[in-house]
Amino acid sequence: MNRINKILHMKFNVAYFLALVVLVSLSAQCNKNGNGGGTNPPPGPPPVTSNYNAEVWLTTGNQSTLFQKQASALAFSSASNSFPMIDVDSAQTFQTIDGFGYTFTGSSAYLIQKMGASERSNLLKELFSSDGIGVSYLRVSMGASDLSPSVFTYNDLPAGETDTELAKFSLSKDLEDVIPLLKQVLAINPSIKILATPWTAPVWMKTNSSAIGGSLKPEYYGVYAKYFVKYIDAMKANGITIDAVTIQNEPEHGGNNPSMLMTATEQAGFIKTSLGPAFKAAGISTKIITWDHNCDKPGYPIAILNDADARQYVDGSAFHLYAGDISALSTVHNAYPDKNLYFTEQWTSSTGDFGGDLKWHLKNVIIGSMRNWSKIALEWNLANDPSFGPHTEGGCTQCKGALTISGSAYTKNVAYYIIAHASKWVSPGSQRINSSQHSIVPNVAFKRPDGKKVLIVLNDGNNPFSFNIRFKGAWATANLAAGAAGTYIW
Repeated sequence: MNRINKILHMKFNVAYFLALVVLVSLSAQCNKNGNGGGTNPPPGPPPVTSNYNAEVWLTTGNQSTLFQKQASALAFSSASNSFPMIDVDSAQTFQTIDGFGYTFTGSSAYLIQKMGASERSNLLKELFSSDGIGVSYLRVSMGASDLSPSVFTYNDLPAGETDTELAKFSLSKDLEDVIPLLKQVLAINPSIKILATPWTAPVWMKTNSSAIGGSLKPEYYGVYAKYFVKYIDAMKANGITIDAVTIQNEPEHGGNNPSMLMTATEQAGFIKTSLGPAFKAAGISTKIITWDHNCDKPGYPIAILNDADARQYVDGSAFHLYAGDISALSTVHNAYPDKNLYFTEQWTSSTGDFGGDLKWHLKNVIIGSMRNWSKIALEWNLANDPSFGPHTEGGCTQCKGALTISGSAYTKNVAYYIIAHASKWVSPGSQRINSSQHSIVPNVAFKRPDGKKVLIVLNDGNNPFSFNIRFKGAWATANLAAGAAGTYIW
């Protein structure tokens, strides 16, 4: 009897074991398929609670949408999809941003000053107030640029005369348009930063006695340094602080009107023997920035920074992108990571295409310069008339301003929207933060002083593209038409 009981007991245990195996198998199959045989994917991570909603501003290459806020915000959640991710990490920070804007050329000032008082006031508010696009950085010319109504410096003399004491130094030309308008801008945005750049020294200081080309005579290095000091002091007396100067606009381009050539060796010599000591003696804190030319010659600013006597006075280097690659800024940064980078000029052409210019400039001037350590991004001319003037004789005839001004009326051109996508939302003092790069949707991200995050994205492809913006474990799905730009704020 005991033997029979043992056999029955063993058979029961085996049956029980087999039943358990079947139940475990069925349970695993249910978990795999979801609800017993469906095709749902495996469950993702636990739901992420997020209060983030991204405000969206769009511009499309076909101009159907021009820097318009979208009706619906993007809600961040943990709903999964197969779109690629742009990961934004606010814990990883890079350079601090000084601002975005334009060169406030003499022609820009001339045209804006001629507008009716109310129209001028409204335009300046649209450009420089937080209710407008919040332009936060301006470049001005010391004397004339090629986009000024005429050629001049602050110490023009009859042929054969010199003025080493600068007794005849005068801002009279700037007092006509530039200075009165800068005062109006400062009343709207008192914290705006201003960079000044000379296109030429007074011709009596030059080797060829001409406004076009030629070089600064070494015997006038000290006098020209005093010229910078007098300019900064005179602007300060008019209530205008010059935050920084570059030594020479495009020092390897001597064919513009006006222009002046200056080699790296000459620029280093001028800085270390004259300009730097003159600023120090005068107690001037205005930053000294070198180069201010194209990305094909990073060796020029590096050569100056290699000179320890010059380097002590140099804040950083400035770039344009009419030649070379925007990565040149990182080349200089990697050589001297303690020195700053500035992107100071890029023009749009009267023959350009809106959609093509929007893509190229967002990719290179805004996203590219920022991802390569620049503290600023500036487009070239703020405004021109319908004939792309005024300009000097031989000056640029195709430079298309951000605005076209005719009398008291104006229209917005592509450069307006290029800058607006950054200036409106990335306030000075913001820091660039890490965001993952994607070949079709290049992007750059920032953390503002108020804690908000800003992501600028371009669809560089030829088809509509959907992607996710992921931040702290939650993500929002966005899509951009081909060639469109989007700014996302949360």
